[in-house]
Formats: sequence, structure tokens, C-alpha cells
Amino acid sequence: MRIDIVSVFPEYFAPLELSLIGRARERGLLEVNTHDLRKWTHDVHHSVDGPPAGGGAGMVMKPGPWGECLDELVPGPEVPHLLVTSPAGRPLTQEFARELAAEPWLLFGCGRYEGLDQRVVDHASERMRVTEVSLGDYVLFGGEVAALTVVEAVTRLLPGVLGNAASLDEESHTGGLLEAPAYTKPAEWRGHEVPDVLRSGDHGKVDRWRRDQSLIRTVERRPDLIARLDPGTLDERDRRLIEQAGLAPPRDDEAESKG
Repeated sequence: MRIDIVSVFPEYFAPLELSLIGRARERGLLEVNTHDLRKWTHDVHHSVDGPPAGGGAGMVMKPGPWGECLDELVPGPEVPHLLVTSPAGRPLTQEFARELAAEPWLLFGCGRYEGLDQRVVDHASERMRVTEVSLGDYVLFGGEVAALTVVEAVTRLLPGVLGNAASLDEESHTGGLLEAPAYTKPAEWRGHEVPDVLRSGDHGKVDRWRRDQSLIRTVERRPDLIARLDPGTLDERDRRLIEQAGLAPPRDDEAESKG
């Protein structure tokens, strides 16, 4: 996968040289290029922003530098999926990260101030796919943190990046649930013990315990996720656990209507 990131603070992305992402780059699984937007400015102050049309607080990123930047980085005919960081964008989810992990080329446009002039997005949309992406319902100083987060969420899904790909099958938001609690040695630490079932050697019981704990944790912390579960993925024990927690298990309306 190729990733390009455009920002007024390219040094913000030094962490992408570390840990698993750094190793993925060394092994040729990932190409990451950072670009300073100010390279495409032509005034003595290298300004990238101006006052908003119609008045109001804050500053808006000018279309000129962004237009020249995209012209140079994407001369054609191959085009990336342009991701513009914005609190008004599509929320990042694990499902969205999986979609992006299937892309060959991602280009991030990091917003600052009051964001990009809308014409940048509109014009880019004429020749490439553009998605505005958000980390959640809050506002940051700029889009660099969001871009870093998306890059990490996507990169770890690429084949060969994780040492044990099976770890992707038992983590939060896989299958719509939060991950069960995790433990390691020693068996007892400061009066707290590893649950007996995890030391039993019975893999069937361990799997069931983890499933139960995943359901319980999701019910307690993210009941909204329970409502989105596919009813066909729940067995009778799952349903009892959800009901005992005071929630109604999701129903298969089509099956019930037939019954």
C-alpha cells in the first residue's frame, strides 16, 4: 500500500518510522510519503489560510496550495482515495478501516483552522474518490492526529504486518463486540488472580468464557453495539446473558414474521 500525507506539520508523522509500521515500511509492505503543504505556496510568508468568506471567526485553508499540491502528487491516470480529515466527516470504525485496508493508495489531506475551502474537495471529487473522515464527535487543533490514527488502524490490517494475524480475530469490534479482558503471568499479582478457566487448559471453556466476557463488557460499556449485532450470530447462552443484563437481544424480524 502507498500512503501520502499532506500537512503543514509533516514532522508530526515521525512516529510512522517506529514499531510495526516502521518494520512494515522496511519490509516493503508499506510506502509512506509526507509532504509539506507550504511547498506549494508562493508568498514570502508561505501562508496557507485566509479569512472565511461571509465573515466569521477563524481561518480557512486556501484552495490554491491544495490544488497545486494535488496536481503534482496525482498527475494521473492512477489516482488515490483522498481522505480529508474533518470533524464533519464519516466516523472511523473498524469496518471502515477494513475497507480502506483494501485500497492500493491512500492520500491524506490534513485540515487545520476551520478546514479546507470546500472547492478543494469538490474539485478533487471530479477526478478521484474523496471521503471526509472523522475520529468522533469532537474537534481537534488539526487533522494530523486523525491521519495518524487512520494510518495505524489501516496498516495493522495489511497482510504480513502483524506477526500473528489470528490476533485480529479476537480484538475489540471484531464481530461487533468489545474484546474480553486479557491476562498473563504470574497467576497471582497483588491479590488479584488470573481466572481459573484460563489456566484450565480446556480450550472450549476458554473460548466460551471469552465470548461471555466480551458480551458482558459490551453490554456494560457499549449497549449501542448490542443493538447492531446480527441475530444470527447469537446462541441461546448469548441471549440469556444479554437479557440478564437488562437488555433485549436483537431480533431477526424476518424470521419472526415468518413464524
